[in-house]
Amino acid sequence: MPLIIIPFLIPAGITQKRLKRFSVFRATVQIAKHFSLIGDKLVAGDSTKLRAQNSKKNNFNLKKIDRHTAYIDKKLEEHNKELASADDDKKEQIKKEIQKQNKRKQNYKQIEQQLKESGEKQVSTSDPESRNIMIRNNICEVAYSVQTTVDAKNNIPFDYKVTNTNDSKAMGDMLKRAVDILGNNNFTALYDKGYYDGAEFKTAYNLGVTALVAVRGLASSSRAPDLKYNVKHFVYDKQNDEYIGPQGYLLKTSGVWYQNKNAKFKQYKTKSCLNCKVRKRCTKSKTGKLISRTEHSWLLERNQRLANENKTLYKQRKAIVEHPYGTIKRQTMGISTKKGMHRASADVGLMFTAYNFRRLINILGQENLKKYFSVLVFCFSSLIGQLKTVLRPYKAIGIFRKYNRSFIVVPVNRLKFTWITISNGGF
Repeated sequence: MPLIIIPFLIPAGITQKRLKRFSVFRATVQIAKHFSLIGDKLVAGDSTKLRAQNSKKNNFNLKKIDRHTAYIDKKLEEHNKELASADDDKKEQIKKEIQKQNKRKQNYKQIEQQLKESGEKQVSTSDPESRNIMIRNNICEVAYSVQTTVDAKNNIPFDYKVTNTNDSKAMGDMLKRAVDILGNNNFTALYDKGYYDGAEFKTAYNLGVTALVAVRGLASSSRAPDLKYNVKHFVYDKQNDEYIGPQGYLLKTSGVWYQNKNAKFKQYKTKSCLNCKVRKRCTKSKTGKLISRTEHSWLLERNQRLANENKTLYKQRKAIVEHPYGTIKRQTMGISTKKGMHRASADVGLMFTAYNFRRLINILGQENLKKYFSVLVFCFSSLIGQLKTVLRPYKAIGIFRKYNRSFIVVPVNRLKFTWITISNGGF
């Protein structure tokens, strides 16, 4: 039976408090761990973009507002000129058009004020939490980003998080969550080059997790005219804190730390560059070769070594993490049916819950899962009887009845529902 995805069953007006009930996904992960289906030795992380209920036309940044405002000003100027020379019959129509353009301009001014007050770079008017995110190359879409971590043993997703940001700052947080869920840090995590960031490597290192990330190529502005003189061919001497160039010249630093928006860095240069025979092949700068080394450069070099040593291991990444995406996207077309990050997260949670149940049935078999849930139902039912027996002499049965539905009846009914659903082939 095909996988059934049921995000459309979430009520559109669902509250944040009620969304906490959609923790069934965590239960599927616990079941997988119970049956040793999660190996917790090799995991892979990636993201997919879930299109939000917000068109590109309803997403604005300051540049876009300036462009629209300039267009409106131009149209108003044209209408005012027409108004001066128009006859009485046409003046009323032109005045209505001027009024319409002024109203549009006022709306843009309000959005501009909202951006400046919030400090955000962009705003969406239909779904305020969605953002214009890069999908691939230069293609953007107003969407949510679904970060996912998948275990390699049986391609089972054990964590997801819906965000409205790109991948570059996501790895560290997902690894923290992975350590909490798996209960250890003795695993290797595979990520693509979208996660290549020094600060995220630092987080992974502090956690004790081995992160293996595809190495990002040099930006065109940082490349040497002759690729033989790119920075990677300059050897860093850690003991003396200097670089040794291909021609044998030493590039030294003044020891001053500079700060950019991402990290602190030091600069390395040499006066010998000015008289070097290969200078034009090495750099386009008039002042000579300049190398910037960030506080995280040693972690990037460490990742480079690991990538070179584990090429075969890294090739498994796509086969691990793309497996759930390929299955789920055939059903949902990658579109969120709800507005708001919490509701979109509930959407995604049900998708991955259905996927995990289908994986559990395929791996364990329907009969084994039925037996597992029947035992759980029996244990809970027995626990209820024992609690009633213990509490009755102490006249605490009233308190028991008060909280019975919240803490016992609802979980048992959920177990029964899952049991019946699996028995009838509902997943």
